[in-house]
Amino acid sequence: MSTTAAGQYKIVPDQGELDSIERDLTFYNSTVKDPKVLTKMQVGAFNRDGFVRPVPIYSPAEIAGIRAYFDDLLQRVIAAGGDSYSISSAHLKYGKVWDILTEPRIVAVVKDILGENVVGWGSHFFCKMPHDGKTVAWHQDSSYWPLTPTKALTVWLAIDDADVENAAMRFIRGSHHFGHMTFRNSNPAEHNVLNQTIENPEEYGDPVDNCLRAGECSLHSDLLLHGSEANNSDRRRCALTLRYAAADVVAHLGWNGKGVLVAGKDPTGLWANNPRPKDD
Repeated sequence: MSTTAAGQYKIVPDQGELDSIERDLTFYNSTVKDPKVLTKMQVGAFNRDGFVRPVPIYSPAEIAGIRAYFDDLLQRVIAAGGDSYSISSAHLKYGKVWDILTEPRIVAVVKDILGENVVGWGSHFFCKMPHDGKTVAWHQDSSYWPLTPTKALTVWLAIDDADVENAAMRFIRGSHHFGHMTFRNSNPAEHNVLNQTIENPEEYGDPVDNCLRAGECSLHSDLLLHGSEANNSDRRRCALTLRYAAADVVAHLGWNGKGVLVAGKDPTGLWANNPRPKDD
């Protein structure tokens, strides 16, 4: 099954279900020749390195408003028994998150990589509280996503400043060119937010700290090896991960039901186009 009893999509699908799907786990270079926001050099860097950053999106006043909204949402979720990592597929429930997923300034940057036809399908707050002890082990997003082919990316929107001290995300430059990597199940001692670990990441390239100011974002390929350490600082490190795919990508396990057509057309007609939720 791909959803929980409460109707929310699982953050981590069942491995057996994923293994039963024939997926094309090959990196596809961006073919956009005339980007509107990114430069041609940045598009080339995405193809070469697997990521682009930093990309400014929101002003300090705008991101302060988003942060205040998230602070209130987090309090409500914790009061209901959740935690700082459990706000997933948020655009299907919260209108203000749907607004961020469809924000024209973000969508324009995504189009510069994926092309004119784009679906937004994921939104997950990754909020590392001070001294919470949680890591995100080295992994590839494509290992978790029942999508084919892997023409998909993540926009990592910094809600708080992210730096080395409060456990900014880290990339392995160029690792998306190695295809799908072997992973093992994480052990409890790792305190991993997810459940997969890829060993010896430096074998695949150089590590890069993804330091961002609040309101900036990065974009990375679903095949790029990435992770983050535990936040041992006294400062929170919160980000909203927004997931996008070219609209001709096929989603299995019912994940097409999470879609919002954010640009162009859906040539397959398989993706849902969820309207803005009324909640908020």
